Amino acid sequence: MTAVASEPMTLWDRRYEEHILPVNRILDETQALRPESSVSYVDPVHDADQAKIVSLFSNVGAADASGFISAGEPDAVTRLLGLQWQLGLRPEYIMPWNVHPWHTPGEPNGRLQPAQITSGLKPLLRMLKVVPRASVIVAHGTEAHRLVEQLLKTENPLLWRRGFKVYKVKSLGGRAFAGSPERQHAHLEEIRAAYADAMARTGIVPTR
Repeated sequence: MTAVASEPMTLWDRRYEEHILPVNRILDETQALRPESSVSYVDPVHDADQAKIVSLFSNVGAADASGFISAGEPDAVTRLLGLQWQLGLRPEYIMPWNVHPWHTPGEPNGRLQPAQITSGLKPLLRMLKVVPRASVIVAHGTEAHRLVEQLLKTENPLLWRRGFKVYKVKSLGGRAFAGSPERQHAHLEEIRAAYADAMARTGIVPTR
């Protein structure tokens, strides 16, 4: 009798592995609050126990087809991966998160309204509680800037216990990278500097 080879596990199949389970369970519970919506999960290349830097994205576009949180359109993802490679920043030290966890299936979020930004505060706090080593947020884009401002105003004990630091930078795509090559380079350098400083602050040793 010939054994049938099992299908290899995909990243999607692994989204409830132990090292990322607490974060993705929060996203399941967040989605259940709005059954008509969808959420994007955190890719299992990240690690809830090891993550020290939160990458907070102003997710104004449509949900990524992968089902996972991303920096935006393909060019934005490429820019972020390039920066991480240059810095020697491994994915397990990063926790990606969306300002507004919900998406209407098949539609872009569009410019987030104040109430939509505020609705992301509780899910963000819940995530931070299960990512115990995170002490830095790199906030990409206007919506992310506004959410971290609201986060700091909560004066939640978690923030001062960990000595949280926030970096406000441009989004990795959209209008921020629609200008001249010189302007794009300046924005990219600003983002690179934020991640480099975040690594130094949290004691992440570059792998390159």
